[in-house]
Amino acid sequence: MRKNLAITGTGAVTPAGWGVDAMMAALAAGGTIPHSLLERPLEASAVVTPVLRVPAEGSTTPKFARLRRSSPISKFAAAAAMEALGASRLAEIAAGRLRVGVVFTLTNGCVNYSKRFFGEVLADPALASPILFPETVFNAPASHLSAMIGSTSPNDSLIGDGSGFLTGIDLAAEWLERGDVDGCLVVAAEEIDWLSSEALRHYSRDFLPAEGAGAIYLDSAGGPVLLHHLPDPLPYNSHARQSAAGGIRQALDVTDDGHTLLIDSQSGIRRFDFPESAAWSDWSGPRWSPKLVLGESMGAATAFQVVAAVQALNSGRFHRAVVSSAGANQQAAGMVLERHR
Repeated sequence: MRKNLAITGTGAVTPAGWGVDAMMAALAAGGTIPHSLLERPLEASAVVTPVLRVPAEGSTTPKFARLRRSSPISKFAAAAAMEALGASRLAEIAAGRLRVGVVFTLTNGCVNYSKRFFGEVLADPALASPILFPETVFNAPASHLSAMIGSTSPNDSLIGDGSGFLTGIDLAAEWLERGDVDGCLVVAAEEIDWLSSEALRHYSRDFLPAEGAGAIYLDSAGGPVLLHHLPDPLPYNSHARQSAAGGIRQALDVTDDGHTLLIDSQSGIRRFDFPESAAWSDWSGPRWSPKLVLGESMGAATAFQVVAAVQALNSGRFHRAVVSSAGANQQAAGMVLERHR
């Protein structure tokens, strides 16, 4: 249980567009975002994979020297983080009055630059560009974020499945409670690449790989959306996936009162959704499934769920929101948010 912590900022970059408003409009409209085709050329043909890409960069993309040579994942993360942080907090950081930490969660990482660098290595090691290598490591986006906002506070990258975003929030809460930071950005992002996209579709041809970033700003200053309950996740190495999803349902301890919104991690593929759908089979109240609209963004997926939950509470339509995330291969996790009344 975490006490007196609030989510006071959100940011998102999704296949629906740059910004939280674009994401929420897409979720409200439902339906499907038009996909594009990712081609991997072969000698005699090509492998074609339908994917959901983030639209071309817009005016919300931060202008920062280190981002000029960075991979798309870093640009997505930067835009979402800046939206969640806001101009006034940036000024406070610059003046030395606000210590902001960064927690970054991801699954695949900087796959585009990894492909470019190791492609050059295989073609001719003597000509492989060392400039590319720093952009291949998992903590490159988090490093860019701290540099961009001018933060010297703690910075950490967590590698996991989509549910890892909730673990990132738990780490940020720990930093706040220890007094290590005054506030914390928790960011998750992914970028599209043929390897991860094709790998995902080996599990099901119905998966629609997606990219983007979601971010929240967590602090103890109070706000309209409070972090009410964040139970420990249940790992799959000690629980079957179905029992882990059921255990999280029990640990969240919420009732279906008609005013509580459930935001789940279901993708519309029954054999993967079954553990979570079974755990919440008694739920008949309001329910959103962002993956049905935004696609399978892997490490960024739960970030979109949390951002949607915060926005739903800020709208005044609900007094409580529950996030349920049955991760792909590591753990089940969940969180309860409440609107301060």
